[in-house]
Amino acid sequence: MFSTKKRLDNAHNTAKIISFDDSSKFILFSDCHRGDNSFADDFANNRNIYFHALKHYYAEGFQYCELGDGDELWENLSFSSIFEAHKNVYMLMKQFHQQQRLHMIWGNHDMVYRNPNYVKKHLETYFDTEAGQDKTLLNDLKYHEGIILKHSKTGQELFLTHGHQADPWNYTFWKWSRFLVRILWKPLNVMGISDPTRPAKNNKELIKVERRTKTWITENNNRITIAGHTHRPRFPEPGDIPFFNDGSCVHPRCITGIEIENGNITLIKWLIETNENGFLQIVRVVLEGPRKLTDYSPN
Repeated sequence: MFSTKKRLDNAHNTAKIISFDDSSKFILFSDCHRGDNSFADDFANNRNIYFHALKHYYAEGFQYCELGDGDELWENLSFSSIFEAHKNVYMLMKQFHQQQRLHMIWGNHDMVYRNPNYVKKHLETYFDTEAGQDKTLLNDLKYHEGIILKHSKTGQELFLTHGHQADPWNYTFWKWSRFLVRILWKPLNVMGISDPTRPAKNNKELIKVERRTKTWITENNNRITIAGHTHRPRFPEPGDIPFFNDGSCVHPRCITGIEIENGNITLIKWLIETNENGFLQIVRVVLEGPRKLTDYSPN
């Protein structure tokens, strides 16, 4: 537990602080695992849902917080192939970034982004084939291990992080995990065999990660914590340990996320369904909430 405590303490103590109030609007997604559009790209099945949802949030004035594992940089050797596969997504993220509405956290699958030089080299510009020159993409983008949303009036804090700090194998030994994924699990994934070391695919590991995280939360005066990593959405009742999880964007046929708006917190999902005329449409569904953030204030 000591190592988990040390890692989560460090993520919290070095977190970027963002002031907000009841007029602020945030959408939290994580675990997109954007890939190269190959058979191993888990994001590809939901990319239209994700893009539609993100366009909605952009138009409605939301800020976008991505809580890690946005890019699948274990299975893929470089960002360039991912960018080409999902260019429309990154151009929309660029619009968020230009308006200072994009806040990024690195996870274990994109842990290379904790190096500012790597981010600058790969995300700052892209090559525009039509213009025949480099153009600005995510200029001066900063990745963080944690973000604290701090209410300007109440002082209430929401701690956002990926959550792999409670998963020693995927934090301390992430390079070994990446090696195994690239050499062994990626080709097996194409055949439908999942990586058993990932908490999202292993219930025993998932429970351990959640237990360690909740222990840390209770030892820190029930600090409201929102994470990803396990891919399992969590939305506690007031009075329970305030551990939220936004799920992932690689669920079968849907994506899940957490909205913060009007001083409320809500767990939502976006999916494709048919309307009464038989036409396919992308819709937003509330899974839990909305709940007042103040309902989760420590006693």
